[in-house]
Amino acid sequence: MRNDIRMGVDIGGTFTDVVLEVDQDQFSTKVLTTYAAPEDAIIDGMHQVCAKARIAPGQIAQIIHGTTLATNALIERRGAKTALITTDGFRDVIEMRTESRFEQYDLNLQLPEPLLPRQHRFTLKERVDAQGNVLIALDRTEVWALADEIKPYGFDSIAIGLIHAYLNDSHEQMIRDVLAEKLPGVMVSLSSEVSPQMREYERFNTTVANAYIKPLMKSYLGRLKGRLTDEGANCPIFLMHSGGGIISLESAAEFPVRLVESGPAGGAVFAANIAARYGLNKVLSFDMGGTTAKICLIKDQTPKTARVFEVARTYRFKKGSGMPISIPVIDMVEIGAGGGSLAHVDAMQQIRVGPESAGSEPGPACYGRGGERPAVTDADLMLGKLDPDNFAGGSIKLHSDASAMALSTLGEPLEMDAQTAAFGLAEVVDENMANAARVHAVENGEDLADYTMIAFGGAAPLHAGRLCEKLGVDRLLVPTGAGVGSAIGFLRAPFSFEATRSVYMKLSDFAPDTVKNLLSELETEATGFVRTCDADAPINAEYKVYMRYTGQGWEIPIQLTAAQAANPDVKTFQTLFEADYATLFGRTVAGMDIEITVWAVNSTTQAVAADALGDTPSGASGAVASKRALFDPVAGAASEAAVVLRNTLNPGDTVNGPALITEDETTIVVPNSRTAIARPDGTIDITEKRT
Repeated sequence: MRNDIRMGVDIGGTFTDVVLEVDQDQFSTKVLTTYAAPEDAIIDGMHQVCAKARIAPGQIAQIIHGTTLATNALIERRGAKTALITTDGFRDVIEMRTESRFEQYDLNLQLPEPLLPRQHRFTLKERVDAQGNVLIALDRTEVWALADEIKPYGFDSIAIGLIHAYLNDSHEQMIRDVLAEKLPGVMVSLSSEVSPQMREYERFNTTVANAYIKPLMKSYLGRLKGRLTDEGANCPIFLMHSGGGIISLESAAEFPVRLVESGPAGGAVFAANIAARYGLNKVLSFDMGGTTAKICLIKDQTPKTARVFEVARTYRFKKGSGMPISIPVIDMVEIGAGGGSLAHVDAMQQIRVGPESAGSEPGPACYGRGGERPAVTDADLMLGKLDPDNFAGGSIKLHSDASAMALSTLGEPLEMDAQTAAFGLAEVVDENMANAARVHAVENGEDLADYTMIAFGGAAPLHAGRLCEKLGVDRLLVPTGAGVGSAIGFLRAPFSFEATRSVYMKLSDFAPDTVKNLLSELETEATGFVRTCDADAPINAEYKVYMRYTGQGWEIPIQLTAAQAANPDVKTFQTLFEADYATLFGRTVAGMDIEITVWAVNSTTQAVAADALGDTPSGASGAVASKRALFDPVAGAASEAAVVLRNTLNPGDTVNGPALITEDETTIVVPNSRTAIARPDGTIDITEKRT
């Protein structure tokens, strides 16, 4: 078996993307996601790319997988029958949340329901204080009695979250030991392992989410491994995690909550690799697939990360309206704006798009699979962005008449014809994405005018040009393989794992030896996980602390060098914090003590290096294969656009908008205001026309 044959697989809400790399050549395909048995689409896609590469599945040396299954299970509440065991008096933490109102003036505000009903939450009399000292010892006989009490419920999975267990996990360990004896078939998740961080609501919710999806994900990963082996692909399988690295299948099965943002994380890694190739330090990653759009800021060729994010926001994507998951994650904004996102007219007679999606079953109306409501793909087809006979390389025939009928229905209450309704739908979804990008940039103190956009995902190249016009972004890159960008990103990602721990410390009480030992322990823990993936590769450690002024509610992440972690100094910590704080907020606060709440170490192997770009030669105008009408949103009317086949472009060839650059997996729309040039690596570089 050759070690250079690797396969990346990304299961999305609409399509499953499969990419095979052989001798630095890429072979890819998109197949419709099979919800009932997601592994079926993977097997189908694997055989397609193996046939293209003329190899057998048994020659594949490694498979890297990312999936939305964990996210979808949480959003759709399709998890296992789960219980929570917590400290007496804290049974309702996951229902009370933080008592904040994410929409202050909505008198009819409905808070999201917790994952577990109250009757599935149980308590034990025990208590650990904020320093990790035992105030009330846990009686083992009470745990035995509770195990007998919950046995008749038939729970598949149990979450254990006790107050301050991140500082002292002895009581959680005792409960797990008893449950292993009394309920041997039940899966158990400990908060001290899943998310050993302060803030009980986030920690409990993350642990419950892990327990809720653990049986589902463990079963799926086991089936996938078995099916691939039966097909001859008996090779190691690794999973992309939310932080942008790769973990073993065993670790993923134990901590499936870390897979919640695995697909989008692969896309961010893909964009970061392209940014490194082009030497770009400020990049806006734009990933638009069939169900959602993801926007991420990449600075200095590294995606921005966070330690808490929300899943399943229920109220116009407002922060606070979803389930907080407290794990290391690439920081991005995700909205329900994909090719399958459905449109409707609301009570204010306005067109609204998403978050509901047609997915792959039945899909948009134009798929001809029973869908009757208009989706973004229907609008793109009506506006001339898509070729009905060559969608997904011709594997899916689109039905223009079905799109026209669905869009006419949408426009009827607004007295719009089908094309005007399509124009309105497209502008709404593009403005939704532009607003999300603006807000994300402002929250991070960034000006998008300084950024370059990198677009990928099946639908992103259709909308990225218009998005750049709205955001004032001058340059857009659409790399080779953009339609399956996340799957390619899996093949570029390093093996990595981030270990975190909450230990509260003020700088006025700074203890260098304690800090040094704590960071060393976290490095050992993180490195141990990475070694389960690769026993020999060199591993680098990245150190981070979360700091704030005393009394503030939230922290900012501060990066440390290896030397600063090995020889911690209070003055250095203060200087680093004040510099980053001033960058974010424009000033520091004099006379206030500073405190550290969370410590993190990310152990990682070396990411796959970006290929050298090379010089772009002078080229000619791209050969025009045909022409068709393309709706221009600026002019408000259709105009004739050149259709250029991407695989006919040579390095240096230019294409002036309005134009469509087509390939099997996506179509790049070059607006009238833009010019495209083909780069030596196959990337299409689109910039504003110079006068």
